Amino acid sequence: MFAMSRIEALTEMLAHDPANAFARYGLAIEYSNSGQLDLAIVEFQKLLAAHPDYTAGYFMAAQTLAKCDRQDDAVRMLREGITVAEKRRDTHAQSEMQAMLDEIV
Repeated sequence: MFAMSRIEALTEMLAHDPANAFARYGLAIEYSNSGQLDLAIVEFQKLLAAHPDYTAGYFMAAQTLAKCDRQDDAVRMLREGITVAEKRRDTHAQSEMQAMLDEIV
């Protein structure tokens, strides 16, 4: 018997509960960390479509887009995320995204 990988475990969780934001975010992060950047971006897009207030998703999606040399998309993602963070009064996420935006613009 082999241990299930994190990607397999998260995929299984999402099969049972597709609306699980934490599992979707985790899957996107795992894909990004394992170099599967296109799959990560797809999962971040699914996450943010279903949970537009998930501020961490914008920041990590922007980082993944930047890794893919998609700077314009990363900038758009950061600007959207900053707007969401402002509405949610999430100053920590807002300042992280603003710092990244300042670096790449």
